[in-house]
Amino acid sequence: MLGYLVDGDDLHTLAMNGWGEGRPAWWINLDADPHARVMLKDGTTFDAVAHRAEGADYERLWGAWCDQEPGLAALADARKTPTDVVVLRRSGANG
Repeated sequence: MLGYLVDGDDLHTLAMNGWGEGRPAWWINLDADPHARVMLKDGTTFDAVAHRAEGADYERLWGAWCDQEPGLAALADARKTPTDVVVLRRSGANG
């Protein structure tokens, strides 16, 4: 179960093991094969392709998380493992 934010047709989440070190297994798996089936809390599902946000997209999406959770940046900075923002793009969506 992952928390996520909506960005247009995409969802994005944070690749973290709570506040522990290391990359979560689900992100290691998606990094190797980015195809996923997403199920939302209302039971709707869709196929998605995952990718790591980079550059300006990372800054914008990370900023959205920091707006939602004051103090997030300080907590993430305390970890040695970088916090990737993972974008889940609906299969067939443009972009």
